[in-house]
Amino acid sequence: MIPTKEEAWKLLCDYNKEAFHLKHSQIVADVMKWYADKLSYADEADFWWIVGLLHDLDFEQFPEEHCIKVQEILYEKNIDPRIVHAVASHGYLLTVDIRPEHEMEKVLYAIDELTGLIGAVVKMIPTKNVQDLEVKTVKKKFKDKSFAARCSREVILRGAEMLGYEIDYLIEQTILAMRESKAVNE
Repeated sequence: MIPTKEEAWKLLCDYNKEAFHLKHSQIVADVMKWYADKLSYADEADFWWIVGLLHDLDFEQFPEEHCIKVQEILYEKNIDPRIVHAVASHGYLLTVDIRPEHEMEKVLYAIDELTGLIGAVVKMIPTKNVQDLEVKTVKKKFKDKSFAARCSREVILRGAEMLGYEIDYLIEQTILAMRESKAVNE
């Protein structure tokens, strides 16, 4: 079963209560939809959005089993195996050995950590507005390993490589996507 956007939101809220996690999931969902449109998957944009929304479903309650427990939860709810694989694969080489295969999975893998890093950088600029963020500012903070230290630079770089993107291009495109995110702009 592929849940509707409303069903996916309800499922996310069943397992997540913290505003930070809910907002992060919404941002990733919006960015995923943006990439679907950009990469000629517009007919699958809602599917990409749902994958983005559910990607951290298990993180708040089961941080030690992240990307593992979510598989059990989603299979119990008869969720489409493509969603399960996509959500689980964003933990590749962190908690699972499920490699991102489809372009959608590679995008999720690359942008999950990157949206967090960009969000942290936005808080540091004077306007605190993603509309004013520049790639060079993100690159500077990207190099500073102590800044937003929980955002894995290795994962971001590996994701860019999987997509065949230069890191500057991935950052630029993700900034553009975040500028259009309803969740970022709330």
